[in-house]
Amino acid sequence: VVFNKLHEFLTFFNTSTVSGCELFGRFDMPSLFKEGDIMIGGIFPILIKQILSTSTFDKEPPKVQCEGFDLRIYRWTQAMLFAIEEINNDPALLPNISLGYRILNSCASPTNALRAALTLASGAEEAKVTSHCPPAISALIAESGSSQSIAVAGILGPFHMPIISYFSTCACLSDRTKYPTFFRTIPSDYFQAKALAALVKHFGWQWIGAIQSDNDYGRNGILAFKEEVEKFGVCVAFVASVLRTYTRDEFLEVVEIIKQSSVKVILAFSVDGDFYPLMQEIVNQNITGIQWISCVAWITSSRTSTPEMYRSFGGTVGFVMQKMAIPKLKHFLTSISPYTDPNAPFVRDFWEIMVGCTPVLPGVHAVTEDTKKKCTGNETLMNSEDDFFNVTQLRVTYNVYKAVYAIAHALHQLVFCQPVGAQTVKQCLNLTDIQPKEVSKILQRVNFTNQFGDEVFFDENGDPPASYDVINWQLINGKVQHVTLGHLSFAANGDYKLSIEDEKIVWRTGKTVPTSVCSNVCPVGTRKAQIQGKPICCFDCVPCAADCTPCPKEYWSNDRKDECIPRTIEFLKYHEPMGLALTFVSLLGASLSLATMVVFINYKETPVIKASNFELSSLLLFSLFLCFLCPLTFIGRPTVWTCMLRHTAFGVTFALCISCVLGKTIVVVTAFKATFPGNKIAGKFGHAQQRIIICSCTLIQIVICILWLTLNPPYPHMLFTYSNKMIVLECNTGSQAAFYAVLGYIGILAIICLILAFMARKLPDNFNEAKLITFSMLIFCAVWITFVPAYISSPGKFTVAVEIFAILSSAFGLLICIFAPKCYIIFLKPEKNTKKHVMGKIIK
Repeated sequence: VVFNKLHEFLTFFNTSTVSGCELFGRFDMPSLFKEGDIMIGGIFPILIKQILSTSTFDKEPPKVQCEGFDLRIYRWTQAMLFAIEEINNDPALLPNISLGYRILNSCASPTNALRAALTLASGAEEAKVTSHCPPAISALIAESGSSQSIAVAGILGPFHMPIISYFSTCACLSDRTKYPTFFRTIPSDYFQAKALAALVKHFGWQWIGAIQSDNDYGRNGILAFKEEVEKFGVCVAFVASVLRTYTRDEFLEVVEIIKQSSVKVILAFSVDGDFYPLMQEIVNQNITGIQWISCVAWITSSRTSTPEMYRSFGGTVGFVMQKMAIPKLKHFLTSISPYTDPNAPFVRDFWEIMVGCTPVLPGVHAVTEDTKKKCTGNETLMNSEDDFFNVTQLRVTYNVYKAVYAIAHALHQLVFCQPVGAQTVKQCLNLTDIQPKEVSKILQRVNFTNQFGDEVFFDENGDPPASYDVINWQLINGKVQHVTLGHLSFAANGDYKLSIEDEKIVWRTGKTVPTSVCSNVCPVGTRKAQIQGKPICCFDCVPCAADCTPCPKEYWSNDRKDECIPRTIEFLKYHEPMGLALTFVSLLGASLSLATMVVFINYKETPVIKASNFELSSLLLFSLFLCFLCPLTFIGRPTVWTCMLRHTAFGVTFALCISCVLGKTIVVVTAFKATFPGNKIAGKFGHAQQRIIICSCTLIQIVICILWLTLNPPYPHMLFTYSNKMIVLECNTGSQAAFYAVLGYIGILAIICLILAFMARKLPDNFNEAKLITFSMLIFCAVWITFVPAYISSPGKFTVAVEIFAILSSAFGLLICIFAPKCYIIFLKPEKNTKKHVMGKIIK
């Protein structure tokens, strides 16, 4: 409802009728005005302090009075006039169209800034002698302070009025939902807070104080800064507030806070108008020895950068925006004169400061004291050496210049429907049809390179690209110089790169970097003891006791408890005695398996080999060969692949091995059952059926292992609980259920083999293989039954050794019990390697 009423109010003020405009109220403040085809508004705090008055509410409030003419800000306004004059003289930019302006003073007050914004939006008051209303403003350049910009953007945003600020940095203004048409040519405090935190981290300061402007700029800036530095473990000892309207007693309270604090580094996140009174008090009380950090708002201010202030603030470091030289601006500034336009606002104040006398102007009543020196009229600014005319290191002034050109480029694209520089220039829109909403849309997309090679554009939040120079206050030839000693730039993803020439910085303490800590690092043999009610940076150092700060997991404390020593990492290694022994036995078993296979191949036509089923015996020997190689995966540093390989390879190879033994057992049983009349089992249990049994039994184990590796595979694991001085690196089975399922399945196959072989142990023949299988299965089961408790109770690398021992023992049991008797007959008792002896009992 409020916005609807305000819209009606502004619409009424913007309406042009035949009889002219009727004004219901007047913002009775000095203003700079020049009519043009298209109007641009401007709000600057040329007078920086409002003289407060008491209102009785029984009559119209008195006229607003301000004081404190600021040369620096006056130069900003002149930069706007200069840029508009340049554009009007540029045949390529807005040809045959003149830009006009109306600039109002806000006195650095959000209330006055709001009044100024409403005045500019409602139409020009300067149409006193004409019967028509000059065009309404199409864009606004405002304001310097964040609080003022919040007020202006908040009230004009709903009406789509484009606003470009040249010095408002509050990160809150990047919120497009609240301020949809706000733009700026200075980086947001979001980046400045990160930059200041990076500076603090770079120099290792852990204990700092903070001074903030008691407004949106200071409060939001310090809040963002604290969030950033706390990530680096930095503590902010205090946050004190200042404001230009504070009384002297309030500034003295801040001075006392500084004097009583132990901090040696203080950040001042304030504008120069708010901070300057505090600087004066600090200098008056001769407070030195503090390293000051500055935000962008005051470090280059000519008001603060004086030899007097250098006594306490010398060596200040901080960030500033990029600087630029505008050579043609100097002539424009030196041509300012009260004699050119005696009624021009602010020129009289400017002349009195620059020349040091009061101009005597015809038709202008002098309100100054008679004691002031009167000008002769021959004074000139052409040879002035004042910093006001130094146009080689412009920062905020350049921001104003860029803002004017950004608006001009947006207007050009809107009016001519093509960017600046196109060959054919023809209007596609009447100037009376220009709507601020359309200007805002095009301003969001504007992108051009100005005459200085600087690319001008805005991101989706209306912010320019962020980059800063690192500035250091140095006294050179009796003047405070702002020496650039570094640079910080931000990438699109928010990362930053900071480079500083540390050795060239002049500190308040000399050439050495000042330190700022609440408590020094605790010496060896002591630990931190937090002081109740103090930040974490403040602590006492007490002798180490049982409750000493623990070492990291990978370290252990020595006997004096003053040093953390890396733990040794333990696992079964190849080069240690146990590893060498197990590796030798494993390779020996594999070699014996291969040798036995060679013997079987050479003697495969002999009765002993034929009786033991050459195909199954060869497959069994191959599986035993793999079983003997399995332990090699258990030795060495565990990795992801070896952990998965060792258990699955063991499970599959032993399943294949026991499946072969099971096949041999079934062959023995069925062979002797076939001797009974009418029994056809042996005929049905041929080679194909043997292969099916072996493959089926092995495939089941393979499926179990695949599920294990897919759902919860084994992985390397560091065990810290075994010893304080040692870390055991082992393979965690991942799934205990899967591990015991693999062992259990092998156990089931072994028990089936044992039962069948035991039943066939008394079958008649001289070479009954069932007896050999029975003995081998008894050994196999005995080994793995004893393995489980030994595996669980063994510490560290001995757990792996127990598992390897079980694998080798069971494999040797199978190799020796099943194949040693056959080799004995072949090599030592060849006379028994006959069909008659093998079938001896049956013949009898």
